[in-house]
Amino acid sequence: MYLTEQQVLALKRKRGELNYSTADLEKITGVNRWTLNDIIKHEHRNVNEKTFKAINDWLIEQYTTIK
Repeated sequence: MYLTEQQVLALKRKRGELNYSTADLEKITGVNRWTLNDIIKHEHRNVNEKTFKAINDWLIEQYTTIK
């Protein structure tokens, strides 16, 4: 599965807004921090289905939860 630029941008923005480290995101999403680091810093976009779903579900949750 392939992460779009918009998904990666949303991940970076939300991570920055919440001031989360890669380790924090690993705990929350269940995605390995090295994979997250590759996605965020090295433009790694082709991920397996489990990783895609975990990132996408977290992003949807962040943008639909009213705080």
